[in-house]
Amino acid sequence: MSITVTSQDARYNTLKRSRNLRWPAQETDAVSSIELCETAEDAARALQKIIDAGVRPTIRSGGHCYEDFVVNNSGGTILDLSLLSVAHLPEDGKRYRISPGRQLGDVYLDLYKRYGVTIPAGSCYSVGAGGHICGGGYGLLSRLHGLTVDWLSAVDILTVDAHGKVILRRVDAKHDPDLFRACRGAGGGNFGVITGFLFDDLPPAPQEVVDAGISFSWDEMTESRFISIVTKYGGYLETQAKAPDTWGLFTMFGLTHKSAEHLSLSLQFCNPDGTCRDLSVVNEFLEIFRSCGGSSTAVMAPARHAARESAGLLCPEMRPMTRRRYLEATASISGSGGIRAKYKSSHMKRNFTEAEARCIYKHLTMDVPGVDMRANYLAVDSYGGAVNRASLVEETASWQRSSIMKLQFESYWAHEEEDKARLQWVRDFYNDLYSDPGVSAEFAHTPYPGDRYEGCYINYPDCDMLAHSFWPQLYYGDQGLYPFLQAVKRKYDPNNIFHHAMSVRA
Repeated sequence: MSITVTSQDARYNTLKRSRNLRWPAQETDAVSSIELCETAEDAARALQKIIDAGVRPTIRSGGHCYEDFVVNNSGGTILDLSLLSVAHLPEDGKRYRISPGRQLGDVYLDLYKRYGVTIPAGSCYSVGAGGHICGGGYGLLSRLHGLTVDWLSAVDILTVDAHGKVILRRVDAKHDPDLFRACRGAGGGNFGVITGFLFDDLPPAPQEVVDAGISFSWDEMTESRFISIVTKYGGYLETQAKAPDTWGLFTMFGLTHKSAEHLSLSLQFCNPDGTCRDLSVVNEFLEIFRSCGGSSTAVMAPARHAARESAGLLCPEMRPMTRRRYLEATASISGSGGIRAKYKSSHMKRNFTEAEARCIYKHLTMDVPGVDMRANYLAVDSYGGAVNRASLVEETASWQRSSIMKLQFESYWAHEEEDKARLQWVRDFYNDLYSDPGVSAEFAHTPYPGDRYEGCYINYPDCDMLAHSFWPQLYYGDQGLYPFLQAVKRKYDPNNIFHHAMSVRA
């Protein structure tokens, strides 16, 4: 049986909240109860109870949703799958099974220690597998092995038919293949409740990896130097990084606000065979920035303990240290283990233009009176490699298969009174960057799919995009994927039981 938590329960005030403390926006938006489920059967019974009661269910696995899709559910119920974390093979003994409530860090260690394999998923250890995988799943090994959904063989999912009956389905390429495809990248909260991900095969864990990094001081930064550094980075990803021998290279450029003191460029690498015997790719990459005056760390000796050999997690020291410490302090100040935040995203198919780099510099050197800007940030991750296999567009709902970079615009703060200024900075930055005179006025302020951009990442949802009538094309492209997903929605969720602000519209 599931565990029911209502407003009379001491756990309610904690469990009703999002990790992003902006949600619920006000008390009247909060759910009336939370159902904590330990098994798929628990989830099915709890979901049926919710449906029979005529209230709205929202689904939570790890609870990292960037927007208000889960906890803003006035009078509804959160179906919480965080305890649904079975870590063993299913009954047939031939597949790897990952439960939606499993945190990625635990998944990597478990797969490595039990079977010597890994999964090309995200770099944040506490993210729940459920939301991450159904939105595509991208991380440090994705350039080498593709997206998580590229390896997915089957999905266990609870759907609700036209009569309000909960149905447990196992979908794959032969059974409900349309729903299976939709579960491979369309994002969470659209079609049902996923209770398990099954994989026939997974890639071997690297035998070793190396880490390296370069730090650039803001004190010594000029606009021209910034433009040179940023375009050198993007230029490498547009050219040399397309070669298969570089696909084991994952890079993250932390473009911090000037008040954070340093820009941090980090990398993790292993050769395609999972070793680090040949580091020529790393040395070639670092050589590009030798003339830029950065302070580089020596290439670390190959890491050999299980947490690193799983190669799913970015070492803490690889994240910009100033940002990490600020976020820890912010969470401590809030006294809640959470923070207030805003995110935006884009995929880029080409290197930054000089005008784009100049725009980024402008906003990262901008001061806002009375606002601590240290936790304002643009993360530029390498993309492409094995992800960009065009054949997978038709097999999955992850359509962005031409990008070289994935950008995430981020701002973090502790207090509600800062909301307006923080949100305005992020929005102004984004709108300014995507206002190139060469962009059609119809699509201004967005990375609409075209020659340079490839839309936004559904796992980084941004409700600001709803202001544009073409927002589905930003997240699902303009080549027919969204109409396909709408048909799946009508077929498997005819009563629109599962919905939120950016869910697939039937």
